[in-house]
Amino acid sequence: MAIGQTDNIIIYGDSLSAGYGIEINQSWPALLQDKLKANKYSHQVINSSISGETTEGGVARIERILDRYTPEIMVIELGGNDGLRGFPVHLIKNNLEKMVQKCQEKNTSVILLGIKIPLNYGPRYTLEFEKMYQDVAVKYDIELIDFFMKDVALNKNLMQDDGIHPNEQAQPILLNNVWETIKKSI
Repeated sequence: MAIGQTDNIIIYGDSLSAGYGIEINQSWPALLQDKLKANKYSHQVINSSISGETTEGGVARIERILDRYTPEIMVIELGGNDGLRGFPVHLIKNNLEKMVQKCQEKNTSVILLGIKIPLNYGPRYTLEFEKMYQDVAVKYDIELIDFFMKDVALNKNLMQDDGIHPNEQAQPILLNNVWETIKKSI
């Protein structure tokens, strides 16, 4: 494993990035590693995603991850579980900001992956939740992918039976949603 290298890319997310319900070698982070290698990049992808992770959990372990891997890039894909549990948006945003700050203190570039939640949480909460990612990206001058699950979330053929998690066929689309931003950040 690439401990201590500065050309590490950490994927720091929840079940959407952990490969929940699919073979881990078919997950978008594994496909990212394959694509980097095929394009002659030396970067090592380290998937530190945990199914069920919240932004609070992300804050609790981020320093340990940063110290262990000294990544060049941290791709943060968190907040979805917080939103699905109806956590206050200001607390989720505060946790995202803490993670970004810790990364920037270590000279690690951050790519933030925005998530959208179902409309049944009400228009005010839904709008505040989605705007939160934009606010954090602007405040800290970091890259934002507005909707990580674009072209996947509303296509039942690309979702597992639970309607929440992307299936194996969705993984190349998720990779495509992040590839250009990751490539320009290297």
